[in-house]
Amino acid sequence: MKTVSLSAPTRSSTVKFRMPTRDNLVPIRVDVEVDGQRYRDAFTWNPRGAASVSHPDSEIISFAKRTAKDLKLPASFVPQMLQSIQGQLAEFRSYEGQEMQIKEKIMPLKIDLRVNNTLVRDQFLWDIGNLDSDPEEFARTLCDDLNITDPEVGPAIAVSIREQLYEIASQSVSAMREAKVSKKRRAPEFASNSKAMNNAVDMFKYFGSKGSVIRKRKEWYLYAPVVDVVPNEEVVVVDTTEGA
Repeated sequence: MKTVSLSAPTRSSTVKFRMPTRDNLVPIRVDVEVDGQRYRDAFTWNPRGAASVSHPDSEIISFAKRTAKDLKLPASFVPQMLQSIQGQLAEFRSYEGQEMQIKEKIMPLKIDLRVNNTLVRDQFLWDIGNLDSDPEEFARTLCDDLNITDPEVGPAIAVSIREQLYEIASQSVSAMREAKVSKKRRAPEFASNSKAMNNAVDMFKYFGSKGSVIRKRKEWYLYAPVVDVVPNEEVVVVDTTEGA
């Protein structure tokens, strides 16, 4: 499997909040139900795109209206779609400019998705200190390796990875805020005492600088990806499209 570069562990450093990826894209999920009809979507949004910066609300309105039109949804879906997207972007922007601290860079991520007829389960270790990592490239490579042909699976995997990285980064910001208020303890870092994290550190020591997505040979049976096809009657439709 193709991997992105892995940097060696360094002493803890403080950086301004951002997604620990090459593209600072926000993972967005929309789940709206109106009069018995339901719309679910997962995509990424560029908060620093030209239109998003100059006219953020108009860009979201345009996207919501276009989506409703393309999917032949009633106009009543648009306000709720707007509220959902605006709320998630506002949360992301509330972290901007805040400090987050990085120490342990190797974190376990998990994928457990059903997209149309395809069920994908996987777990791997990700170098959150690598700001050049690309979840979309990793998702495309994974789909190629596993012979997944459904074009909606790759974007869903990338969104799932970005959601987990976003949670890690936002938790670090919250912990830093709390530490500054108390001033009685060291600023929390990207670290964990969990068994998963201990395994992650052990695996990093074993592999050195060979890659940021790591599967230790003797533990392949734990980290091997699983792909299955579900019957049509059990299909749950997940619409994943690329956002602004």
